[in-house]
Amino acid sequence: MRKIILFLICIVLSISAVKANDIEKTIKNFGINPSALSVSVREVETGQEVYSLNKKVPMTPASTLKLVTLAASLDSLGKDYNFSTKLYKSTNNDLYLVLSGDPFLKTSDIEELLAIAHEKNILTPKNFYIDDSVFDGNEWGEGWQWDDDLNPLMPKFSSYNLDKNLLNIEVVPNTKGAPASVSIKPFYPLTLMNMATSNYTEGASNLKISHNTDLSPNILNVSGTVAKTSVVNVPVPSPKRYFKLRLEDSIKAKKIEYYGPIKNAVLPDKNVYLVHEINHNIASIMDDILKNSNNMSAESLYKKAGAEWTKTQGTIDNSNAMLQNYLSKLAIQCDDIKIVDGSGVSKNNLMTSDFMTNFLVNLAKHDEDEFYRSHMPVPGEGTLKNRMLYFRKNLKAKTGTLSDTSAIAGYITSRKGKVYAFDIMIKDAKTSSSDKKNIEEQILRQIYVNY
Repeated sequence: MRKIILFLICIVLSISAVKANDIEKTIKNFGINPSALSVSVREVETGQEVYSLNKKVPMTPASTLKLVTLAASLDSLGKDYNFSTKLYKSTNNDLYLVLSGDPFLKTSDIEELLAIAHEKNILTPKNFYIDDSVFDGNEWGEGWQWDDDLNPLMPKFSSYNLDKNLLNIEVVPNTKGAPASVSIKPFYPLTLMNMATSNYTEGASNLKISHNTDLSPNILNVSGTVAKTSVVNVPVPSPKRYFKLRLEDSIKAKKIEYYGPIKNAVLPDKNVYLVHEINHNIASIMDDILKNSNNMSAESLYKKAGAEWTKTQGTIDNSNAMLQNYLSKLAIQCDDIKIVDGSGVSKNNLMTSDFMTNFLVNLAKHDEDEFYRSHMPVPGEGTLKNRMLYFRKNLKAKTGTLSDTSAIAGYITSRKGKVYAFDIMIKDAKTSSSDKKNIEEQILRQIYVNY
């Protein structure tokens, strides 16, 4: 009997070795150094590891980090949570606009708040205050690259989130070869050095926005050619300034007669009543984070969850304390990871593939997992729009990309019907981004076919 058992064990080990060899051959065929990869694959039902490579080596998770910070935020806030921006009136005839850091807040929402105030005959407030105490004043994450401050994927985030914290620079062609017309819509006090020219023959616009730091940090160069009216997005230099400009515009547009300064104050705890509120639900923000990999939404939600959990102000320290508590509830060891932001933008974040698959397996055991996984993208959606189409609905995953780094993590259902949690991180300066993504897909194909 013992010989039979040993024989069966040998067969299982032999089959596992063949499967592992298939993955390693795939890696070798791309000519990439195996030390540049960290891979972990676990069966979700049993938690058993079926394949790993450098699983304990800390690497940069990029935006796959959002899987972890979002799950912790959801646990803290609940699936019915709303970001709520509220307008109050005091018995002293003062207006208080209480901010929530809502990443979906738009200028039209501010206009709606003031339109309701006008309908309620609130026409001549004595003072107008903004309560921005929900978050601290840090508008960028630790380790974010200073030379990426014109990257529309990395806008600042704060209590004053509005219109995705992006400016619209509109470039309109004129007579062929002549300078184009350039403007910022809506108005924001920046100086634009217009070096863009009109060129209809090329059929496409080729525009570039850059700093003119030789003169002033508030001067932007607009260069290149434009064939048709084009809009280029750049981050708002000061979200607070932008917010107050749009608020002043809305006060005027909705015929509220207030001409004094807009000041900051915390909402009093008595002698005030709610005029109106604007809500955006967590489900739509989750889609923005998981499918579109929106960094501002991820940072704002993570900070808000930390604020709610500590019942104080939103700070990265409070959010990380919330995360530590969440991982403790899942009984997940996190000594070998480092998290410094909520989005994965910072290269100072460190994570092991072993940690990620352990996290995903444990997450799958909890009640919120079905709701959470329903918002994860499948091939053809979001950042997987043109990727992993081979797997169709058998894959739910979050991608991550930084310079020299590519990552993907999530769940895959194999051809045999088993569900696996996986994490693949690649950090290699010599391998192109497209090759990194191809390596990820080929590894997942081996998992799908063999396990």
